[in-house]
Amino acid sequence: TRVIDRFVISAPISGFMRRIALNVGDEISRDQVVASLEPLRSSVLDPRSRAEAEARVSAAKAALLAAEKRVRAAEADAKYAAEEHARLKKLYQSKTVSLERYQLSQTAARRTQANLESAEFAFEVTKHELKAAEAAVQYSADSAKGDAPETISISAPVKGRLLKIHHESEGVVNAGEALLEIGDPLSLEVAVDILSRDAVRIQPGMKVLFDQWGGEQAIEGVVRTIEPVGFTKVSALGVEEQRVLVICDLTSPVEQWQRLGDGYRVEAGFILWQGDDVLQVPSSALFRHAEGWALFVVADGEALIRQVSVGHRGGLAAQILSGVQQGETVIT
Repeated sequence: TRVIDRFVISAPISGFMRRIALNVGDEISRDQVVASLEPLRSSVLDPRSRAEAEARVSAAKAALLAAEKRVRAAEADAKYAAEEHARLKKLYQSKTVSLERYQLSQTAARRTQANLESAEFAFEVTKHELKAAEAAVQYSADSAKGDAPETISISAPVKGRLLKIHHESEGVVNAGEALLEIGDPLSLEVAVDILSRDAVRIQPGMKVLFDQWGGEQAIEGVVRTIEPVGFTKVSALGVEEQRVLVICDLTSPVEQWQRLGDGYRVEAGFILWQGDDVLQVPSSALFRHAEGWALFVVADGEALIRQVSVGHRGGLAAQILSGVQQGETVIT
């Protein structure tokens, strides 16, 4: 048996999953949070890695000081160039200096201002590099404190019951890894693997009886489909057999088989033919004789051979079309 609609919930991203508190068989409602993911934990720094990380912090601090000095130098150059340009502008307006001298001062003022802005941007970059170097030391797994700042909640897409938990304990999971399965155990189908030579005799809509499932009465079903692809299966005797899955629906009332669950074992019997008032004898009473079938009947204390015409045959009984009458005694 198997659930018809099975929903496998997987991790949307790689992360650190918290322990799942649910148990197999629990009722699950739609949009219920079934799992939570945290960001991946930071790695633990060994002594060498920690020393290298601290050295990068010191180098970033020194680079920040150098960038700050370059900003101050650029500010001084830009201030001097601006003042020089303002002074030459007045002299140019009074016809004291040439146009070329005035334009050179204007270009110098623009260049030093651009150098100042570039130095300020470089200073900001160095500040962020220092933060990154400090974060490598601050947020290592052996020094980080407190809970994860954010989590991702994984919700159930449908209502049902929890069928299987693939990853129960907390730990690292990869994107796409299956976490748990949800389905409705009252929506069951039966997948029967039978020999391929028998599958060609089965048709959709054919009646099926399921027994040996634990209940007192057999469960009725009907064939929904015969899969068109076979597979190889090794029998208990070590013989390779080609088998085909026949998918069947249960037609008996749910109250009769509601104790069944996903993955339960049943034995299926397909009714290939049925009729009313069928005259039949045990199959062990028949034997080949004169290019046909015959059996022994008891008459006046003697065993007499009787030629018979056989119709449909099952495993234990055979239909008799002619040759014997109801009530006669046959020898098995």
